[in-house]
Order: sequence, then structure tokens, then C-alpha cells
Amino acid sequence: MAFLDNPAIILAHIRQSHVTSDDTGMCEMVLIDHDVDLEKCHSSAASAGGSSSGGSFVDGSGGGDGQTCDLSQSVDITSSWDFGIRRRSNTAQRLERLRKERQNQIKCKNIQWKERSSSQSADDLSSLFEKKDFKDRPRSTGSKSTLSLRLEQCPQQLNNPFNEYSKFDGKGHVGTTATKKIDVYLSMQSTQEKLHPMTVVTMANARVHDLIGLICWQYTCEGREPKLTENVNTYCLHIAEDDGEVDTDFPPLDSNEPIHKFGFSTLALVEKYSSPGLGPKQSLFVRINAAHGFSLIPVDSLKVTMKEILQKALKKRKGSQKGSGPMYRLEKQTEPNLPVDLDSTLESQGTMEFCLVRENRISGEKVEIDPVTNQKTSTKFWIRQKPISIDSDLLCACDLVEEKSPSHAIFKLTYLSNHDYKALYFECDAATVNEIVLKVNYILESRASTSRADYFAQKQRKLNRRTSFSFQKDKKSGQ
Repeated sequence: MAFLDNPAIILAHIRQSHVTSDDTGMCEMVLIDHDVDLEKCHSSAASAGGSSSGGSFVDGSGGGDGQTCDLSQSVDITSSWDFGIRRRSNTAQRLERLRKERQNQIKCKNIQWKERSSSQSADDLSSLFEKKDFKDRPRSTGSKSTLSLRLEQCPQQLNNPFNEYSKFDGKGHVGTTATKKIDVYLSMQSTQEKLHPMTVVTMANARVHDLIGLICWQYTCEGREPKLTENVNTYCLHIAEDDGEVDTDFPPLDSNEPIHKFGFSTLALVEKYSSPGLGPKQSLFVRINAAHGFSLIPVDSLKVTMKEILQKALKKRKGSQKGSGPMYRLEKQTEPNLPVDLDSTLESQGTMEFCLVRENRISGEKVEIDPVTNQKTSTKFWIRQKPISIDSDLLCACDLVEEKSPSHAIFKLTYLSNHDYKALYFECDAATVNEIVLKVNYILESRASTSRADYFAQKQRKLNRRTSFSFQKDKKSGQ
């Protein structure tokens, strides 16, 4: 109230109040600098400067007409980091401190120490804190927990030496994480048990080595026999057929490769070492030579019969010894054209190399055509031909089409199919073609067939019409 007679202070207060409360900036222009008497302001500032050593109302940087009064201008508004944040008052801070002290007092409990008034004997004191033996406490006869029952049912799971590979089991992650389902045939089991595969679900990011460990872990958890060697490197994975036959023509899968690299859904676990530290186990393989390559047939012992070896060889070569299909036999490599007795054992043959020969059997019932593809020729862009079976009653004719050279000849088979006559052409060397044509015609002549008679009758009618047409044409040209 002492400075209300000073117009400069009142003017600065009014301007500052308007500027800070008005967002448009128009109030700042209401009061300007020439409203203040600069001389009076300067004289008052000079008189105040003698009593005050720190401050001055006049800006000393300028002189003359450029001198203005600081109090006539509003205070510059500057922003800081605490702009918009209201500082807490001392009362709020004190209340917060009291609240924390109250919470700490709740956690603590003060106990007043009192001297013992009556003396107690040692027996009384020992009875207050009696020592109890919990080992002799009788066990409760309540119901067992589910975890206890599961542990009792699977005691071997606790002692499974392959527990470190259980993390690759993907049965609980199907649908949430990439997994792969594989049927694994176990070659170390008995003859009956090895026919049924063990289904394993593994994580897609597992390696072949991890998959072998997972198979061993699941094998041990299921309590299968015989027990496995604790060394995972003792086993390897081979490609297997759908019936469990191990394809030994290909090497085992690389243990360091990821399992998702291979697209096989059927594999076989094979023991490659007899025991840790020893060399590879000596496996028995029988070599079967065929027309287009050879196959290695693994056998368990020399007591196996030749009939079993023949069946395994036909499975590998996708052949069959049943029904009306082509028949095969085994011959020794050193004794061609001498069939091997299928009831004899491998030990009695004295050799491990045989030939798979297709038997040339002539039957009057039907003619079977089994296409043979050349492995050297790429079949990527060609459709594989299927075997054809033609009944002898539907077979009409077998004719030699052309014979260019002794190494190349063509013959034709004509047969009835859906009330229409179709022809099949075959190429081979001249000697084989002539032999086939001779034998097929011998079979056709020995059998009376209605379709063959109709075919020749239709062929004769076509020949007569052609002859009659050519005769009329020659007659007209002669006239």
C-alpha cells in the first residue's frame, strides 16, 4: 500500500495482470510507454538508486530518448521444466510423512519387558517348550494326491537317462508351435513288435540327433523291451518303407541336420554300434541284381529262407508274386538259368549275391503288359505307363508292323475295348519281336474267339469295299 502513489508501479502491475490473463494479446497494447512520465520515473529511480545498491528501475544500457522505465513493462514470462506442475504444500508433505510413520508403526509391535515374578523349576520350563519327534508320527491314512499316483505309476520316468531330450516332445504344442509327426519303426525289438511303429511328435526346430534322443526317451517311458543303450550316438535314423522295411540303399540321416529339412514321415531307428567304444556292427546284406540296377537286402542271420529274401526284393522293386502278375525267381550269380530253392536257407547257398529273373510263362487266359522304364532316361516330363492286362477272348490280332534292322522292329497288338478296336505298338529288337508275334499268334489260333472273328469279318468288309471302289474307278477311267 506504500507504493500506490507511484504511478509506474501501479501501471506495471495493471499491464502484467492483463498480459498474464489475456490469451489474445490485445490488453498489452492498451497501456503503452508514453503514458508514463519518463522524467518523473527517472528522478524517482535516481533517488531510489542511492538507497539501493543492487537494483535500478532504469535500464542503463541506453541513454537519451531510448531510456525507458522497467516498471512500465510487464515481466517476461519464461517456461521451465516444472511448468504446469504444482508443487506440493508443506501441509501435504507433512501429512504424507505422518501416514508413512503410521504404516511403519503397524508393522512393528512394542512388547513391554516384565521381570519374572515367580520362580519356575526346570521341569516346568521344559514342559512349556517340549521337544517332539516327528519321525515317529503315524502317517495319515487319507487319499493320495494325483501327483503321487502318477509318480508311482511311472517309476522309470524318474530314472530315464534320456530326460534331457524330453523338451523336444511336441505333443503338448500341437496347434501352437510348429511340430512334426513321424512314425518310427524300432529294429531292435522282436519280430512281432517291430511291425508296429511308434508315433513321435517332435518340435520342428529339433535336429536329427535330438529326435533320436526323443525316440529313446519315449521308448524308455513306455517300458519297451529290450532296454536301450544310454549313449544316443549308438543309434541312427534310416529311411523306411510304410511296412517298416529299412531302405539301406540310402545312408542314414545326418545327425546335425534339422529334422524339418527332410520330408519323410516314416523312419527307422537302427543300432549302428554294438556297444560304446566298439566299431560298427557287422550287418548281413544280400545283393540282388536285377535288369535295371541292384538292391541290398538286410538279413538278421544266415538262417533266413530264400523265400523271405525274394519277398523283400520284390517289395523294394514294387513287384508282386501273387495273383496273375508276373512271376519271378532267384538265381545264383555264378550259376545262371538255375533257379534257387525258395525253401532252402541262405546259409546253404554259399553266396550272398543273386539275380532276380522274371519267368517267361505263357498262359492262354490273358496277355499282361508290364512297362519297363529306363532309369537313364528322365521321366520328369513323362507320365508313367501303367501295366495292362488283356483277356485272350478280347485279343484280336498280333501283327509285325515293320522291321528296319536287326536291332529295331515294331509289332502291333489289336484288342477289343468298349465295342471299339484299339491297337498297342511295341518296339524291340527283331529277334524278340518275331518270337513274341509267333507265340501270340499261336495262342490266338488255338482258341476260338468271337471278337477275333468279328474283327477279321469287319476287316474283310473294308477290304472288299476298297477293292470294289478301286475297280469302279478303273472301269470309269477305261471308258
